[in-house]
Parts: sequence; C-alpha cells; structure tokens
Amino acid sequence: MTIPALPGITVQTIETPRIRMCVRTGGPVDGTPVLFVHGNVSSGVFWEEQMLALPSKYRAIAPDLRGYGDTEALPIDATRGVRDWSDDLHALVETLGLEQVHLVGWSLGGGIVMQYAINHPARVASVTLSAPMSPYGFGATKDAIGTPSNPDFAGSGGGAANPEFVRRLAQGDRGVDSPNSPRNVMNAFYVRPPFRAAPEREELFVASMLATRTGDAFYPGDLTVSEHWPGIAPGKSGINNAFSPKYCNLSGFADINPKPPVLWVRGDSDQIISDTSLFDFATLGQLGLVPGWPGADVCPPQPMIAQIRTVLDAYAAHGGRYVERVLSECGHSPHIEKPVEFRDLLVAHLEGQA
Repeated sequence: MTIPALPGITVQTIETPRIRMCVRTGGPVDGTPVLFVHGNVSSGVFWEEQMLALPSKYRAIAPDLRGYGDTEALPIDATRGVRDWSDDLHALVETLGLEQVHLVGWSLGGGIVMQYAINHPARVASVTLSAPMSPYGFGATKDAIGTPSNPDFAGSGGGAANPEFVRRLAQGDRGVDSPNSPRNVMNAFYVRPPFRAAPEREELFVASMLATRTGDAFYPGDLTVSEHWPGIAPGKSGINNAFSPKYCNLSGFADINPKPPVLWVRGDSDQIISDTSLFDFATLGQLGLVPGWPGADVCPPQPMIAQIRTVLDAYAAHGGRYVERVLSECGHSPHIEKPVEFRDLLVAHLEGQA
C-alpha cells in the first residue's frame, strides 16, 4: 500500500522502459525540475518536507528507487555498482521529457547522483550531496584514494549489515524493544539524538523503511566467505554489494565535462558517513566490538570524509566548483534535522548564489 503523502505532494506510478516507479512530485508541471534521490533503507517519503519548501518556480520529483518503497521489485545487479539505480533515474528523466535536472542525493543517493552525472553530465544543472556516501563505496578501503584493505574487499557488501536489523526489517517491526529495531536505528543513527521527527512523520518514516525489499537480490544482498578479517566479502547481488568498493568507484566524477556546480552538506555528528563510521567493520574492530581486528596498519577505519573531499578537490582542480557546508549538532540527515538551514543552502545553490 502506498505510504500517504503530505498535502501538496502527488504520488503516481510512472512506467518507464526499465522499471515501474513510484514517484512523488510537487510544484508546477512546467517548473524547473529538481530530482531528489533518497538513501538506503528509506524512500522518497524522506524528502517531502524539502520538496514542499522549494520556491514555486521549481518542480520537485522524488522517486522510490529500485528495491525500496512502492517501486517495482526488480533485483539489483551489484556487479554494476550503483548503475542499476542511475540508469533507472535516467529512464524516468527521459519518460518525463526533461532536458536538464538539478540532482539532490542523500547518503546512497549521493553516490547515485554522482554516477548519473558521470554518465550524463550535460543533462545535469547542479548537484547537491547531502551526507553522501564515499565515492569509493562503503567499507574495506584504507586511505583517501580508496586503496582496498584486502584484495577481495573483505568487510564490505551484503554480509556487513547487522543480521538482527535485517530480520526485524523483514518482519515489519515497528517496535522499540530492541536497539536493532528499524525505529531505534533511525532515531539513533539516521539523526543525531535527541532529535526526533514529529510523531506522525516518524510513523511514516518507519513505514518507508519497512517497505525496503529484503533478501539476496535486495537488502542487504548475498555474501561470500573470505580468508581475510572479518571473514565475509561481497557477493554479486543486492543493495549493500552494489555500493561495496569492489564494484563502486565514482572517482571519475572529477573528470566529467561539463562540470555542474556542487553543494556538499553534512552534519558534524554523522555516525554513518564519517572517518570513524559506526557502520564500518574496521571502526567496530578498533573499538573491540568485533573480535580479531588485525590492526590499523592492515584495516583502518575507512576515511570517508577524506575520500569525498579528495574527489571533490580533484573536481575543483579540473575546473569544477564545489562548496562544503557543515551543519552543527546534526547527524546523517541534514535535510530533516536542520530543514530551514538545508533549504536555504539548497535554494541558494539552485539559484546560483551558493
């Protein structure tokens, strides 16, 4: 069942040549298009407030990605990196007859919009990255240029997800009795505690999380056994494998031409995208929470912020322009935790004033 939308947001199903997508829209049909791309274990629901906050000249578009929400449940080929999603987005853009779009991506969505820009740079008016994933994927790399900690990228992929969280997600758990329930994970990690969304919005956010498809072809994906710590390596299908550094490398973003302006917004208290991410096996090993950690010389925590900055600095050195803004007392969801500050930064960026 489609998750209800805020007043002013229209929800429709759009058939594209690749996939049938659930899409939220707001603003005039002939407005300047702004495409909002959500992150992992979420959906377009998480963008609704920002969609409604745009000036009336803009048309906001927020699809549910493949594997999420109410979009058709087609499997994810992880060996293509994030291209299944970026190709789906392009099919949507083409179906809607859009010539050029402003792209706004959150977390995993940040990586997807970077891939879209790599593939279709002339179709991109601007890029906004909200707490984006590293261009070198998630986990299993050890320096600012994405060098793998082990040749098989052990510690990343489908086996890196918390199995109890996955189980509760699959069961539709809305409760608060476990730190691994979707609601508690959202309130502990998607945002900086003690932030809480309004109760009615929290319920819809949880419903959005629970609409994530689970299994080997979806979230988190399959895995392989590794001789390297922590004993698991990426498989070939599903969500978390698609953004493993084994298959995902977006450093080519630095070389795209033309180069749209880039806004990078992040919270100063992000526990997911961080140089010490609590979702990174190496950080957990360093903290003594996963036994057998081989040490920082072999498997240090992934320097995610340093990796993002390295690629964006290369983008600037090659003639592009980017602005980094860090929001204080903010976690992994700047557009939800600091909605006014985020809106002001986004609108200024869209207007070419950032």
